[in-house]
Amino acid sequence: MPTSPRTLKPLLRRSFYAHHLARIRHRLTARALSSLPGLPEPESWLDVDTGYGHFPEAAKRYFPYTSFDGVDPTDRVRRALAEDRVEEAYRGRLADVAPGLRARYDVVSVLGPPSHAPEAELDAAFTVLRPGGHLVLGACWSPADVEALACAVLPGTLRIPFLHHRFVARKDIAQPQPHHG
Repeated sequence: MPTSPRTLKPLLRRSFYAHHLARIRHRLTARALSSLPGLPEPESWLDVDTGYGHFPEAAKRYFPYTSFDGVDPTDRVRRALAEDRVEEAYRGRLADVAPGLRARYDVVSVLGPPSHAPEAELDAAFTVLRPGGHLVLGACWSPADVEALACAVLPGTLRIPFLHHRFVARKDIAQPQPHHG
């Protein structure tokens, strides 16, 4: 397909607006999460598939004392680290790095779509989450996905503006980690 300034301009404009809207969505999600009564300011937060770290960057405005880390299968996570959007960066899939991060995080956010193995990804998120910690999931997940993992969906999170396609679940302190077979 030939490219000329005339054919590239609409593509670049769409790309700019999509990027801008994503940043606004990240900021509004972080603000909505900061207003949840069941979510005190966490000490540590892992953002899964963080990319360039735009969500942790936006969330720092509302959680200034929280340490944000990121995991991503691409080198973009290293750029997020270099630009101080995350404090620690893990290159790879969450399932690969989870054993070394067992029960380390108060909050784990998985805002993107599930990977090719969604059960393994949820198990890994559950592994790195501390007892009583919170799991923030995006639109592609359903509350039924986490209820099998001994998590309770926080009431009201499905009705909060800008969280209507996201929800927050709390890891049950008393339940051991289930293993999918």
